[in-house]
Amino acid sequence: MAISVRWHVGHAQIEHRKSFILRERSTRPTEWEKYLLGSVLFLSVLIGGGTASGLYTEALIEVAAIVSAAAVFSRPSGHGIPRSALWLLALGLVVFCFQIVPLPAALLRGLRPEVLLANPWLSGETGLRFVSVGVGRTIECLLYFVAMAAFFLSVTRLRPDQVYGLLPFFFMGVICNGLAAAIQYSLSDTVAIQGLLPFTINAGLFANQNHFSALLFVSIPFVVYYGLFRGHLLSGSLGLITLLLLLLAAGSRAGILIGLAITIVSVVFLSARSRLGGYGIPAVFIGLSLYTIGAWTKIDAEVVDPAFGRAEFARTTIAGIEENWATGVGFGSFPKVYQIYEKGEMIFKPYVNHAHNDYLELALEGGAPVVFLVAAYSILLFAFSVTARRDPLQKMAFLSVSFLLVHSLVDYPLRTAALAMTFAYMNGVIFHKGLAERLSQRGESTAAHDDNLLVPVRPALARR
Repeated sequence: MAISVRWHVGHAQIEHRKSFILRERSTRPTEWEKYLLGSVLFLSVLIGGGTASGLYTEALIEVAAIVSAAAVFSRPSGHGIPRSALWLLALGLVVFCFQIVPLPAALLRGLRPEVLLANPWLSGETGLRFVSVGVGRTIECLLYFVAMAAFFLSVTRLRPDQVYGLLPFFFMGVICNGLAAAIQYSLSDTVAIQGLLPFTINAGLFANQNHFSALLFVSIPFVVYYGLFRGHLLSGSLGLITLLLLLLAAGSRAGILIGLAITIVSVVFLSARSRLGGYGIPAVFIGLSLYTIGAWTKIDAEVVDPAFGRAEFARTTIAGIEENWATGVGFGSFPKVYQIYEKGEMIFKPYVNHAHNDYLELALEGGAPVVFLVAAYSILLFAFSVTARRDPLQKMAFLSVSFLLVHSLVDYPLRTAALAMTFAYMNGVIFHKGLAERLSQRGESTAAHDDNLLVPVRPALARR
């Protein structure tokens, strides 16, 4: 009888423990959103280095981003999306729709040259015209924009610890590109690889060495953050040295200069709040001095801008903007329209596919509406970063975004899927409401990240 009673008591305790574990599991927050979006981010950095249109890798990234965002939005979230960002994205969609909807030709006549009033593919006698002179390419750009916007919005809905959890996926993509570049540069002078991806790989896993350099320098603030603010000075210093050496090996003039500038700014930004800053700053600046000598030698050995270079691209693009400023010529239509304004002596077998200045190219393709949207985004970015954001990760994301926008003055990095997806993630960090709310609740001096990654601060700050 006693044995039977003990058996029933033990069985009841086991059942109670099982029910407790089940209840705990049901209330424990899920992590699948982090792994889903992190996988998309890693995939983008890994295979999204192409610059040509119609790549299946780009289509794969777009589908993955949209499907993942739909899955994230299917679950409730405690963090709202900033209305200003939503309005900005909605206006961007309106501009796209304006370019691909047939309009009466009378509306466009007088706003652009007659040569750009081409007959639409609907019917040549209907009197309808499209704003875009390349509707197919504009629709491709629309899908590209939707995918990046969806990924950005899904990041803003994650919990703060999940937003931090996406950073390792980004680092894995950067490490894979760095290893690929190290292997290429160590084997021979010929680094072009064909057949692995639907584009020729010239640097890392990118088709363009300038865009590979952009991936490297946008990683620098996060490496500095990891080394100085998280207390991993040795591994952070090794990572920073590796990134700077790869920038020198890649040979991008803009990448070298921006890499130098972003390193200095990142160190100054974080060193005052890190207990290792007093020892790390002299070592970093000594290393940067040596790096500057190598950078100057690299830049001085090359012609900065030949006759057929970025200055000529800018002059020709500006000529197109002056005649199409009201409506633009359609996203993705730059190569077709550029040829109309190109000087005869500047026509060669290679054609100009981009203006190598994304702001000028956007002004030509989107006209005054896009100029307004770019200005509104710049104001919004500055407002969110200065008035409401004190989290160190948000500061580093702001630095990376800012220097990527600076690089867009001399190139077109955001037209590469890997960098566009990285740009979307960093903007998601900047505009995330939960990071600022959590920091204000805990207090800046005692802020700590999840996953047991404590933020070291100076004792003086902690006493305050």
